[in-house]
Amino acid sequence: MLYYLFEFLEKEYQMPGASLFGFITFRAALAVITSLIIATIFGKKIIRILQRKQMGETIRDLGLEGQVEKAGTPTMGGIIIILATLIPVLLFAKLENIYVIMLIVTTLWMGIIGFIDDYLKKFKNDKAGLPGKFKVLGQVGLGIFVGSIMFFHPDVTVKREKVNPVNSVESITQSSAREFYPEEQTLLTTIPFVKENEFNYESLISWAGEEYKSYIWIIFIPIVIFIITAVSNGANLTDGIDGLAAGTSAIIVITLALFAWVSGNLVFSDYLNVMYIPNTGEVTIFTMAFVGALIGFLWYNAYPAQVFMGDTGSLTIGGIIAVIAIIIRKELLIPLLCGIFFMETLSVMLQVSWFKYTKKKFGEGRRIFKMSPLHHHYQKGGFHESKIVVRFWIVGIFLAILTVVTLKIR
Repeated sequence: MLYYLFEFLEKEYQMPGASLFGFITFRAALAVITSLIIATIFGKKIIRILQRKQMGETIRDLGLEGQVEKAGTPTMGGIIIILATLIPVLLFAKLENIYVIMLIVTTLWMGIIGFIDDYLKKFKNDKAGLPGKFKVLGQVGLGIFVGSIMFFHPDVTVKREKVNPVNSVESITQSSAREFYPEEQTLLTTIPFVKENEFNYESLISWAGEEYKSYIWIIFIPIVIFIITAVSNGANLTDGIDGLAAGTSAIIVITLALFAWVSGNLVFSDYLNVMYIPNTGEVTIFTMAFVGALIGFLWYNAYPAQVFMGDTGSLTIGGIIAVIAIIIRKELLIPLLCGIFFMETLSVMLQVSWFKYTKKKFGEGRRIFKMSPLHHHYQKGGFHESKIVVRFWIVGIFLAILTVVTLKIR
């Protein structure tokens, strides 16, 4: 909203300083500052409201150190993250941008699913909350929405440079001498560790002939659904101890913000050999607002937590991360960048599968880990949760750096 106001003031009245709002970096900086202020200042008020509404967490006794003391800590704190993200976006982003629209819808969509789940647990005394099939149905619905936009919407394009071997060096610094193909709707994405680091989903159906390529959405949309479901559930499983999900997610989103900014910048995308995607610069504003919201929430969620995010926060975080990665064509990097989510999910899958297998074969279920998800395994091993969280953050930083480096490892 403020973007349009200052755009008007600049055009009509030549107001000094109004042109600053034309710069993505300036608006991104304002977005992260605003979201931090909202999350830290107004977050305290939201926590008090949750306390008055008796939104305290009910803790199951799993034999973990410090677990009992957390009973009564307010949950549904994901509302803080959602508000601290959306308000700066509404203020500073171009709201007609299709990618911004997708991310706003994603935030509200997943936030509502998580809110209903938390609401049923607290106000309806239903420990199971929203049945799993309805959560999955909501994630599938979002996947269909995002996948359809990415495939059918005319503003979702990429722009590729015409390679001139003679002048390839000069083209990096002399943008006027560079020649590009027209913007095209394509299902190109980024794939690491290969020389030509672009993969087109259309190749999955190229064997069926050219006329069948228009039906690649039948394959692409289920892939999008799988990614959104996997990442949102992975974030949900990671939210088990104070500060783990929020801190890990902040590291992931900062990396995605870097990719979004580079992908939307003609010069830097060429220099770093990152796919240039028109209009994704505005995604940087959303991601930086999201970063500020996560860090601001971490102020109250760090050990000992004053508030938990609940499914309102964790499902929303995972959904947003997945959609950002899909928008900037980096979804194939998710297993590496979101390695913490991946390990947490894998530990649960292995634990459950091995327990069922050994129970069927030996009549007694056996475990691979002392407890799953993985962070509980280390808690059972005697590690304090603060140490576990910090070490997971360190691993997350390493994975984030490695994700960036992979684009140059071929």
